[in-house]
Amino acid sequence: MTDKDLTFAPHFPQDMGGDYAVALFEPEIPLNTGSVARTCACTGVPLHIVGMPGFRLDHRLARRAGLDYWEHAEVQIHRTWDEYCDAMGDRRMWFLSTKGGKAYWEAEFAPGDILVFGSEGSGLPDTILGSGRGEVLRVPMVPQRRSLNLSNTVAIVLYEMLRQRACLINTVINE
Repeated sequence: MTDKDLTFAPHFPQDMGGDYAVALFEPEIPLNTGSVARTCACTGVPLHIVGMPGFRLDHRLARRAGLDYWEHAEVQIHRTWDEYCDAMGDRRMWFLSTKGGKAYWEAEFAPGDILVFGSEGSGLPDTILGSGRGEVLRVPMVPQRRSLNLSNTVAIVLYEMLRQRACLINTVINE
């Protein structure tokens, strides 16, 4: 594989991200959710809001962070975790947490996978992390730091997922 195979073209197919999803469980900060919606709109990845957010989705700060990208984001709302799981069926989930046992770049993402992120204040509850629905990943950082910003973490891990997909597509095309 060459360096060219490991990079994105200036644009990737609009439907490339549609096989994946990002889920935010009970987000608390409107600016973060707006930024995540913008990232999802720019990658073509659907966004799922699960549970009760700590704000109204039409909050001015969420709208401000998402700018005019909200109209391009595919956003779905699920009132409860169980409702969300029923809607996702048997799709594989990757939970992001500082409690994760392996780094996000060690995951082998596949079409249909979902990245699940917890709230800014408390992350994903242990009941979800231990549910057996997914593997727990982490974004490494220096010791004695609580966590990275939620919207930054979504962008970091989502782009790794898409990078892996682009490499897979490039490998198939070049074979």
